[in-house]
Amino acid sequence: MSIIQAIVYGVVQGIGEFLPISSTAHIVLVPWLLGWKDPGVVFDVALHLGTASAVILFFLKDWMRLISAGFSRPRSTDGKLFWFIVLATIPGGIAGVMLDKYMENFRNPALIGVMLIAMGIVLYLADKMGNNEIEIEYIGLSRSIVIGISQAFAIIPGVSRSGVTMSTGRMLGITRESIARFTFLMSAPIILADGLYHAKGIVGVPVDKIPFLVAVLTSAIVGALSIKFLLDYLKRKSFGVFAVYRFIVGALVIAVYFLR
Repeated sequence: MSIIQAIVYGVVQGIGEFLPISSTAHIVLVPWLLGWKDPGVVFDVALHLGTASAVILFFLKDWMRLISAGFSRPRSTDGKLFWFIVLATIPGGIAGVMLDKYMENFRNPALIGVMLIAMGIVLYLADKMGNNEIEIEYIGLSRSIVIGISQAFAIIPGVSRSGVTMSTGRMLGITRESIARFTFLMSAPIILADGLYHAKGIVGVPVDKIPFLVAVLTSAIVGALSIKFLLDYLKRKSFGVFAVYRFIVGALVIAVYFLR
């Protein structure tokens, strides 16, 4: 893999992991559209380590506060939120391990195009119909579990972990900024675990060190910028632009697939 390709994949992963547009879909579509070789498990690990680093470092102070409260003051607002996040990560983690071997069955570009459109419609309707009533500290146990279960659908490229959890949160009446923040906090252990889980596949595999490090660094920097952008953006605007983007890209992918 060239340095340019590593940068492109890092940018795509950093944007797609945190914006509700599906990083997995875009990582599959980039080589398909550009005629590049599939980046493979080595760069999948690099990209996930990069975005995991981004979300952990971005929310480091929040994590330190939540972890401290979770163990020293579990009944406090921060303490409860910590354990709600922990519980919410469990369904996604189980689904990832159990369904990972079936991932290849979902990497068809036409299916990805359909899922981009379908999830775009869901995101738009959920955001449009959802109330802005519940802040992150009041999400509660039942909502946390429902949001966590919804993560299982993110195994399908085109759905998007952030897309499905943010849509679910909006349907439950959680404010845009709060569900985005909750999603990012919940995603940290999932993304890190995903990268480490697939790391077993690169044991003994030659690694092109420079492109690997470039992919990690690029996805980390772009990921952090994406988190900041979305949190600021949702203070003023809706998810509508992301729904439109998904619809346009999905339609283009389906058109290219059948023209080919």
